Amino acid sequence: MISAAIAAALSAALSLPRILLWENRPFTPLYIAATIFFCGFVLWAFVFAWHTEYTRRPLFTLKIEPFVFVLATFAGIFVALGLHWLIDPTLRARHPQEYPADLQHWIAATLFTLFFVQMFLLFAPFAWAIRLFRNEKVATWVTVAFIALVFTLKANTYSPSLPALMLAHLLFLRIASGFLAVWFYLRGGIFLAWWIGLIIEARHLLTIYGLF
Repeated sequence: MISAAIAAALSAALSLPRILLWENRPFTPLYIAATIFFCGFVLWAFVFAWHTEYTRRPLFTLKIEPFVFVLATFAGIFVALGLHWLIDPTLRARHPQEYPADLQHWIAATLFTLFFVQMFLLFAPFAWAIRLFRNEKVATWVTVAFIALVFTLKANTYSPSLPALMLAHLLFLRIASGFLAVWFYLRGGIFLAWWIGLIIEARHLLTIYGLF
């Protein structure tokens, strides 16, 4: 409970820059931060209570096999460059609000992604599923299905809507990256998941600074 409360407080605090930069937000920053804290407390409690107990793997570890770390790094770079060259140009032109415009917005978005989004989409769903089904393969499929569902619900809010072919490509990418994310998460814990997430988010710096 104490670990969940501390993690939830950090998630809320590190999400605050993203909240403050959120244009046309429907609620006050304090209300949104409090919501993230209370929701995060429940979700982090899933993670701390069930991950290690049912996977027999550490949640936080720096003892990552060198091969797994190198593989994760190259996988993150591959996904980041694929998004940067194949997906981002079209999606940014249609929905620029989904992309950070400068370094300040990038830092805010990256902190929010690493310390709340990954917990919401990966850590907590997997912990809940492994507790319910007590099977890593089933828990992996449930987690990936949840990732795909959340993406589909978000995509339906876009205006103008995404072309069907692009939506299919993005959905396939979310599903494939979801399986990879769970695989690396189980072998390197939260730190490795954060590392991969940071690499993928770093692709936006290429556009912000006009590198390539």
